[in-house]
Amino acid sequence: MALTESKMMPLGTTAPNFHIRDVISDNYYSLEDLVSQRATVIMFICNHCPFVIHVNPELVKLANDYKSKGVSFVAISSNDVEKYPEDAPDKMRIVAKVLKYPFPYLYDKHQEVAKAYDAACTPDFYIFDGQQKLSYRGRLDDSRPGNGLPVTGKDMREALDNILAGNPLSEAQYPSAGCNIKWK
Repeated sequence: MALTESKMMPLGTTAPNFHIRDVISDNYYSLEDLVSQRATVIMFICNHCPFVIHVNPELVKLANDYKSKGVSFVAISSNDVEKYPEDAPDKMRIVAKVLKYPFPYLYDKHQEVAKAYDAACTPDFYIFDGQQKLSYRGRLDDSRPGNGLPVTGKDMREALDNILAGNPLSEAQYPSAGCNIKWK
């Protein structure tokens, strides 16, 4: 595991489209199928990363808290499953069901989506506004495994609250950090 930070895609970037399989429903989805007119959260996660495991309960809580406000959440795993079989679609489905993910968990088999988003780590977060323009990228909050800080989702919650209220977001955003994406 190499500690890796987000690459911080430029704010205002249009959300790249995709068409990949949801391991929960077995349906294929494109970005257009999943976006919200209010805000859309795209998360690059995986099953085995200790940083993702650390924040998983808050990801579920965050999605449940904001779905009723019209925010859409999408999780994507792009890891090489030949070298990391614990991230394979059948294992993704189990994790999603056990943790009761209230969002689709998409498998990026060819890693094209991660490349289009310039994703670097798990977890890596992007929030797009209703026009699919990047408004926030970076960390969930300042908690990391072993640093003793509680997982609150405060950075993403603040960003979502500002987007929903029509308020500007600070350009001072902090990168996420976690395991590097396992490239083929």
